[in-house]
Amino acid sequence: MSQDEELGPKGPPPPGYHGPPTYAGPPDRERRMLDRVAGGASPLDLGGRPPDAGEMAQLLRAVGVADADIASARAHRHLELLAIEHLVVPEVADRDVTDVEAATGLSGAQISQLWRSLGFAEPRPGDRIFTEVDVDMLRTIGQLLDMGWIDDELTVQMARVIGSSLSRVASALVDSIDPAEPTPGRVDDDAFAAAAPLLMPMLLQIMDYVWRRHVQAEARARMSREHAGADPDHRVVGFADLVGFTALSQQVSAYELAGVVDRFESIAYDTVGRSGGRVVKMIGDEVMFSVPAEAAAVEIALSLAETYRDDDELSDVRVGLAAGPALQREADLFGPVVNRASRIVNIAFPGSVVCSAELREALGDDAGVVWKSIGSRRLKDIGKVELYVTRRAGAPPRPKRAWQEHEEDRAERREARVGELAALREGDDIDGGDA
Repeated sequence: MSQDEELGPKGPPPPGYHGPPTYAGPPDRERRMLDRVAGGASPLDLGGRPPDAGEMAQLLRAVGVADADIASARAHRHLELLAIEHLVVPEVADRDVTDVEAATGLSGAQISQLWRSLGFAEPRPGDRIFTEVDVDMLRTIGQLLDMGWIDDELTVQMARVIGSSLSRVASALVDSIDPAEPTPGRVDDDAFAAAAPLLMPMLLQIMDYVWRRHVQAEARARMSREHAGADPDHRVVGFADLVGFTALSQQVSAYELAGVVDRFESIAYDTVGRSGGRVVKMIGDEVMFSVPAEAAAVEIALSLAETYRDDDELSDVRVGLAAGPALQREADLFGPVVNRASRIVNIAFPGSVVCSAELREALGDDAGVVWKSIGSRRLKDIGKVELYVTRRAGAPPRPKRAWQEHEEDRAERREARVGELAALREGDDIDGGDA
């Protein structure tokens, strides 16, 4: 067998194979997107600059948007969203499932399953929702399936991961363009609407760059673990739960609550990433994170407890840690270690870090922390587990009463802050009425 044959995924290449299929999309797609926004969709000559509000309206008319829709979008301060909706995808959606079947060799069931897995509504017979780019991409997938380079299960799995991740990116982008409430210091809405679609090509390049760096980091991390002789499946899993979130949600508006959640997530990502960990997912008022090493996990947990404790906008967190083998699938983690950590956080006091015994055994007495046994506790669906509370060496234990007093002080400051925000909103309403 030749070296080339050994490199193939399933033996020698199939007859007629002339190299892997490639997908580049339409020539210079990003440039065509820019051209369409900057004048390619109309006879306007903008000289490469972003269109102003009047020119944006002309561009939208040129791609078939009715004047009534443009006026309505401007009245509702959604002109930027209307521009993105019609200009971000330059291709015309003129194909239905039957057309895609004929062009790609995929069955209607495969096409519908992929479309659902990507997070889109299932296409109905006759719905012309597919563009030339969609057909080219699905044709490439069909070729890979025919050659045995990928299988249906892997295709659907990757579609779910990509669809879920990019759906969040898209939602965050639209939130930044069209916030729930006016953003102080933002430029004029019409000017922003004209510039918003121009961001799309740049964002495509940024996402491609960030994806490549993440692939590199993941490959490097796995090689490092294997070269060190460590169990590649070993993880320390932690949960940090924001105390009193339900009560706080009753005191502030939905917009202010979103700000609290944003701050909670921002601190979590910064703190976990600083010590080499990874945020697995945010679950409302709880963050799940993982890291290969026990010392880094304890540092993350203590830093989270300290950072939230000192933040007037938020309440304390309680943190639970457990270590052991975990199955990683679609960037999520599964296994008994995840269940243990999830149960442990539920019995921790606000502001404290509670660990299972394997972390105590791995770190011993030389990790710059103090361990206090709280005995064996029965965890739901798990049984008795020996647990320890940990804190930094030299830091005094924190009595429950001290936490209550600290939380009362912080609640008073938060209530004053809520009053300030309400006064500002009332002032904005008065100014708007006078105008």
